[in-house]
Amino acid sequence: MNLSNLHPAAGSKHSDAFRVGRGHGSGNGKTAGRGQKGQKSRSGGKVRVGFEGGQMPLYRRLPKRGFTCINSKKIIAINVSELERFEADSVVTIDTLIESGLVKNTFDGVKILGNGELSKKLTVQVNAFSKSAVAKIEAAGGKAEVI
Repeated sequence: MNLSNLHPAAGSKHSDAFRVGRGHGSGNGKTAGRGQKGQKSRSGGKVRVGFEGGQMPLYRRLPKRGFTCINSKKIIAINVSELERFEADSVVTIDTLIESGLVKNTFDGVKILGNGELSKKLTVQVNAFSKSAVAKIEAAGGKAEVI
């Protein structure tokens, strides 16, 4: 046993919210941790996010530019040359791409692009391919399958 693995006995600590404003003997009575006066001491005295006390808030002072399409998809692009790391005659899926470290997060899909060369016969199963990628995979004797 050492200091790094000490913890309270079971049942000695509970996660209930601390009840404020229950008398000065509790150490958190009277103003209940809200301080003396001002808007934040009053009941219902909150300000919304971004409120700057009546000053023109930052989000209205800054110029607005551009447009963000809410329907766009985030596709992960991988070049054919990066498929060289797989064994010949193997099946390359999104799961094997994640295991190999080529892809961390698939987001809305994976697309194979045709940059580079491929010398191995592979069966590649991903969401999309470019035409040049399909041509290079099939020229190496493999198959490009859209899932």
